[in-house]
Amino acid sequence: MGLHSYLSGTTLQSLTLATIPSSSSSRFIFRTTYRTLTLNFLSRCSYSQKPPLPYPIRALSTSAAVQTSPATSSSTTKIPDDQGGKAQWKAAIDFKWIRDNKEAVSANIKNRNSNANLELVLELYEKMFNLQKEVESVRGERNAVANKMKGKMEQSERQRLIEEGKNLKDRLAALEEELVKLTDELQQEAQSVPNMTHPDVPIGGEECSTIRKMVGSPRNFSFALKDHLQLGKELDLFDFDAAAEVSGSKFYYLKNEAVLLEMALVNWTLSEVMKRGFTPLTTPEIVRSSVVEKCGFQPRGTNTQVYSIGDSDQCLIGTAEIPVGGLHMDSILADSLLPLKYVAISHCFRTEAGAAGTATRGLYRVHQFSKVEMFILCRPEESEYYHEELIKIEEELFLSLGLHYKTLDMASEDLGAPAYRKFDVEAWMPGLERFGEISSASNCTDYQSRRLGIRYRPSEPPTTNTKKGKGNLAPPQFVHTLNATACAVPRMIVCLLENYQQEDGSVIIPEPLRPFMGGLSVISPKSG
Repeated sequence: MGLHSYLSGTTLQSLTLATIPSSSSSRFIFRTTYRTLTLNFLSRCSYSQKPPLPYPIRALSTSAAVQTSPATSSSTTKIPDDQGGKAQWKAAIDFKWIRDNKEAVSANIKNRNSNANLELVLELYEKMFNLQKEVESVRGERNAVANKMKGKMEQSERQRLIEEGKNLKDRLAALEEELVKLTDELQQEAQSVPNMTHPDVPIGGEECSTIRKMVGSPRNFSFALKDHLQLGKELDLFDFDAAAEVSGSKFYYLKNEAVLLEMALVNWTLSEVMKRGFTPLTTPEIVRSSVVEKCGFQPRGTNTQVYSIGDSDQCLIGTAEIPVGGLHMDSILADSLLPLKYVAISHCFRTEAGAAGTATRGLYRVHQFSKVEMFILCRPEESEYYHEELIKIEEELFLSLGLHYKTLDMASEDLGAPAYRKFDVEAWMPGLERFGEISSASNCTDYQSRRLGIRYRPSEPPTTNTKKGKGNLAPPQFVHTLNATACAVPRMIVCLLENYQQEDGSVIIPEPLRPFMGGLSVISPKSG
């Protein structure tokens, strides 16, 4: 998910806003009157990426695990969506795999400090499995009775079979209704099971994360440092006070050269990523809650980071990862289309629940921001390679801007539910006197694709398959998905202002951005 670093968790939190009558000049106020609008932000998303997949990852990838279902071919086959109301979506979870690998799954839940209840999942699965067998048995009896009635017989015997058939029909209907309820309950529990974890991921909390790479060194300043808030005030780049009056805390206005800087960062990043074969997108910024859930987030959970819209099934996005993930939902892709690489520009909205203190002041942690997000759909055996490609792109971008940064292999407890592995990039922010997360790259394997229903059909059928029919097509398989933040604008502005400040109060614009700012090379204090 994009800036999982910005979001760094997997639940979403809520904020209640109220709609004001049309006669009012303001659209929303922070109180509950009139028709309420609840907005839930994406919780701190974790970026992850993954190397070679160990045996457990295959089945647990999307919350738990999955079964492969048959489908037809074509370059992109869209599966019909019978949505009318609030249909219960189902993840393709391989419960048998979970049961057979109970110890590994249990250890993974513990290592990730997850609240998933594995014992309950397995208990519900056994009940469902047994109930399915009973349903099939009764259905078989009913079919047998129907076949008997096709022959000649005494009227009394026919009447007996009619009564037996009616009883079996009623019993079958009751059992099927019970099975639907049990299946929904099982899905609800199983969807909380996190993805499996790469074997090289450090076990423990964020402090256990390991450094993969350290680039550059802190700049030596011969004058008193200013943080980005002071620089922004003196250069007339931000207005937090007016934004607080208009929207509330953690909102802001960008002004003057800061607006040009945001546009430059977005356009430069977009052009650089497109050179590497990514297709540009802009995305919807309001999505269905079910799509948020299928990407592994909980829009209405406790301490959620997602803004949910009240009296609707929609949410504001916390990252473009969500709408891009939904782009190929319920599809079977042709093998020749893979990998699909997208770079998406969007605004992102996050509640940032629980975030407070000087470490998150100013632009560092805000409710709304612009972001450029990379997203890849690929074959399962290639996701490790593309994870490394994504982190390399991020590192090249930050290196070209002259930033001092480090890349981290994030520990198990810092991984969001979808992530198999996550690499974070933290840059030195001298005004804040610390490293701050500016990017993240996650390998989610098939965790999201099993929920979103995104599969591909390998071009070559299995050599051991001797069955005829359907053109001897290879069965469809779930793709792997990866996401990474190419540019989270507010935090990049923090880095650039604080690292490129000069003694006279001006700020140098890094050379790669200058063509995107009309040739401007310096942001200077306003005269007068």
